[in-house]
Amino acid sequence: MPKSVLEAIKQGQWDFEPESIEEKRFDSTRAMPGTDEKLEVLAERVRAGLPLWHGHDRTDLDDCEA
Repeated sequence: MPKSVLEAIKQGQWDFEPESIEEKRFDSTRAMPGTDEKLEVLAERVRAGLPLWHGHDRTDLDDCEA
């Protein structure tokens, strides 16, 4: 059983879903979607075996803290 998305891809398991992890165990990001900053956050999550998405990640330009 693979431990990460990268490991699953190497094994040809294209339908792999990582183990569910509570969002409080990893940080959300304020980085704009599509930016180098956001891509680096996503890459780090993959390397750490975390889910790609966090429910509090920034999703668009209007999604900013006051």
